[in-house]
Amino acid sequence: MANPTADPAPAGAPPLQGGMLALMTIAVAFSTFMEVLDMTIVNVAVPHIAGSLAVSPSEGTWAISSYSMASAIMQPLTGWIAKRFGEVRTFVVSVTLFVAFSMLCGFATSMPMLVAARLLQGAGSGPMVALALSLLLANYPKSRQGMAMALWAMTVVIAPVLGPILGGWITDNFSWPWIFYINAPVGLMAAVTTWLLLRKRESKMVKAPIDAIGLVLLVLGIGCLQFMLDNGNDKDWFASPMILSLGLIAVVSLTFLVAWELSAKHPVIDLLLFKERNFTIGVTAMSLGMVAFFAINVVSPLWLQTTLGYTASWSGLTSAWVGVLAFLLAPVVGSQLGRIDLRLMVTSAFVILAGCSYWLSTFDSSASYISMVWPRLVMGLGIPLFFIPLNQIYLSGLPSEQIASASGLANFFRTLGSSISTAITVTLWQHRTEFHHAVLTESITPASPAASGFLQQLQHAGLTGQRGLSVVDQLISREAATLAVNDVFWACSITFVLLMPLLWLARPPFGSSGGAVGH
Repeated sequence: MANPTADPAPAGAPPLQGGMLALMTIAVAFSTFMEVLDMTIVNVAVPHIAGSLAVSPSEGTWAISSYSMASAIMQPLTGWIAKRFGEVRTFVVSVTLFVAFSMLCGFATSMPMLVAARLLQGAGSGPMVALALSLLLANYPKSRQGMAMALWAMTVVIAPVLGPILGGWITDNFSWPWIFYINAPVGLMAAVTTWLLLRKRESKMVKAPIDAIGLVLLVLGIGCLQFMLDNGNDKDWFASPMILSLGLIAVVSLTFLVAWELSAKHPVIDLLLFKERNFTIGVTAMSLGMVAFFAINVVSPLWLQTTLGYTASWSGLTSAWVGVLAFLLAPVVGSQLGRIDLRLMVTSAFVILAGCSYWLSTFDSSASYISMVWPRLVMGLGIPLFFIPLNQIYLSGLPSEQIASASGLANFFRTLGSSISTAITVTLWQHRTEFHHAVLTESITPASPAASGFLQQLQHAGLTGQRGLSVVDQLISREAATLAVNDVFWACSITFVLLMPLLWLARPPFGSSGGAVGH
């Protein structure tokens, strides 16, 4: 499919129009949606996968961590690969490899085979999301590039929310291999359509030599870091020699990587992008914002399922409401990028997200489904105001040949923020649950009228001795977990508030010589 004789884009090639633009948008958006979806669609299927392949649930999570690790390694390499082989060719090959390895995942008959296939799937798909944005911006009319950015941002945000819902439904009604098979028709359509429409619009190629040392340091550093984050909580973090070793290798490798790439003649990662003020501010705000935003999406389903007794499907439906207003408002936000100060838009997003996070922190264990839907619905107002303007901010001032590198590097830090968020959030929730459990247990004494009265009620109900104490412990555990999740939501709210001043360090105008909409 990736014809090596493809012509580079003619100088000043006009943007696509009409039906061709619509087809290109659908192909690129669906491929992006599919790749991001695969980061979360497997989560709810892990018990089924583990049972089918005769491994423990903890071993089953390797199907998740192997994909995220390989994808994270490839994302910073996007710019170098795209310059070497062309953005269109790289994107089409990436989608094709993603489809092929998705099918291999579905055919897996053992856990090692599935892990190997997921590693290959993640590596193949790594450049897809960043190049999707670059291709959209390169082929959209300048006046409508805000809309292109909105569509790209929404696929990146909505896909992780829908992943668990779709994964649960497919697993319950079919079987777990189908969560991989569904990628085939979508991916093939996207690859063929993109190639037919854009093969004569290939980007300029530069045949730079491979930076072998930088590549080894990147694979070693990011691989160890991602594996440490994915497995640290299960291994009790740095109490485990393995996690400690992974952490040390990651720190040493990434430190040497930065030093090497800054002095290399042909670096695999363009770290000089961080000399651009707006790129640094935009990526930092997005990464830290993702830590807080993803924390809500990680801890909320855990709390609903393990503490309040929600099923996986109902837990997913609670979270899904966040996408309703986000989907409806994305085109509106995209159309306003050149008219409203982007810093004000993102600040408004953080105000909304901080308020909704605080709102979630006020719920107790008796909260109803409807009461928890409202803050998630309102949160959807802030999502397009968060992601779409920030993408414009970090791309501002960059020439077209740096868009792929910038998008790849920013996408890596966004993914890393999600991984760090998962690791921190689960650990924090567990530690705060233990703390609140201890505090609540201390208040259960004969001198406490409430405790004495409740124990008497249990006795009247026939729950005496150990049975009564067991009921009390279950109630304490339920309330402790709820208080702990409230602490996490409160911390997310504070994080959004603290990020607001950072945004105003970005310097307008927020246009881009690469074609992103001007301000």
